[in-house]
Amino acid sequence: MSIHDYLKSCTAQIEEALSHALDGWGHIPPRLQEAMLYSLQAGGKRIRPTLVVTAAAAVRGDCASAAHAMPVACAVEFIHTYSLIHDDLPAMDNDDYRRGKLTNHKVYGEAMAILAGDALLTYAFGLVARTARGGIVSSDVLLAIVEELSLLSGAAGMVGGQAADMLGEQGVTSIEELEYIHLHKTSDLIQFAVKAGGRLGGADQRQLDCLALYARNLGLAFQIQDDILDVIGDEGKLGKKTQGDVEQNKVTYPYLIGLEKSKAKVASLTREAKSAIASARLAEPDRLLQIADYLLRRDH
Repeated sequence: MSIHDYLKSCTAQIEEALSHALDGWGHIPPRLQEAMLYSLQAGGKRIRPTLVVTAAAAVRGDCASAAHAMPVACAVEFIHTYSLIHDDLPAMDNDDYRRGKLTNHKVYGEAMAILAGDALLTYAFGLVARTARGGIVSSDVLLAIVEELSLLSGAAGMVGGQAADMLGEQGVTSIEELEYIHLHKTSDLIQFAVKAGGRLGGADQRQLDCLALYARNLGLAFQIQDDILDVIGDEGKLGKKTQGDVEQNKVTYPYLIGLEKSKAKVASLTREAKSAIASARLAEPDRLLQIADYLLRRDH
């Protein structure tokens, strides 16, 4: 199976799981549920949940690990979706479109968009807890995943990166500060996805360290590629307008070091990510390596 077919297959499985992820949680006010599902089911690459199931399978080399990783895969997509809803708000990036559709607050209003994001964030931790059902995952592994999700998606992780991004400004923010923003705003949630999958697959500490390094470099490369695409990307493929960072006076890698050096940085980080996987001694590392190359070449 080619990497494109593999990612397409993973996306289909994740979409199916997401369609049932709110089942059994009690009554949700219809308008709130509609707002939650509007963004949750808006499509996208589903890279983060794919990394959860792929890392789980990579450690043990079987599909069983990937199957019981699906609740955590859904949880990370809930977190990612909530962050996008809030990121698009007028008080933050003030975007009108996301993935080719009107942003959540443009359809449901700012208050309901905020609440939809809050609800998705809260549900995510319940989804992780569901992983314990059936006794496949030990309580120690589950607790480590919950703790890391709280850390890497919270004030010291993704939210902290978003805060630093809001404070960043062209002509003021340094390259070191920009790396901090990208590592936390984007890379931390990718690191959670890969490490959580590794834990579910039974990774030892050395493997977890290698997976963390892979994810750190992959996440940073992913965000720099986003910076590049904001300058030269196709709006039709991206599903939103380009030059948004320029208009908001945001500092980016192309702004600080230029397009060509930014592209070289993405390539270098991808090589480092693949090197970490090569050192991890995983049972089936190929898909993680292929995902790194796929993200290097992406145009949306």
